[in-house]
Amino acid sequence: MRVGVATLAITISGVATLASAGANADSLNAAPAHVDETRFSSEREAVMWRQQELKDIESLMRQLRFDLVNNQDAQSAKPRLKELKERASADNLMPAFIAGTHGPGSDARPELWEEWERFGAGFHDMEQHIDTLIEAANAGEYRAAAKALSDTGRSCKSCHRQYRYD
Repeated sequence: MRVGVATLAITISGVATLASAGANADSLNAAPAHVDETRFSSEREAVMWRQQELKDIESLMRQLRFDLVNNQDAQSAKPRLKELKERASADNLMPAFIAGTHGPGSDARPELWEEWERFGAGFHDMEQHIDTLIEAANAGEYRAAAKALSDTGRSCKSCHRQYRYD
């Protein structure tokens, strides 16, 4: 099933994400071999979408640092924490890494597909840090939230160092 970028699913919280047709636990087993196995209409669309999605997640992390570390305001952070959990998930992002989409215009290194299981494990690690972050914020434990936010950022950076051209 293919879905164009203009097709959005709006969640109850108002978070806009692409409809997740075909994204499930199987997305960790192997990279999509062809665009027809994804929700995208072209490889270029997948590359452009994932690049923008990752930029948006980076911005979201900065906003959460302001909410939780600077202002110690867990209430303001709640919708952003929910958005982070949805957008920074393997189910949301991994389908956009179609095999062979590492050429011109892509920041991804070809090693990403050679080490697909390890790449997926990085998402699992990040998702665990996000869960810890949400738990700490919900409990009003701002030191623990700051640590979990830093751990989440380190998880992102670790993957970027290995699998992204600068």
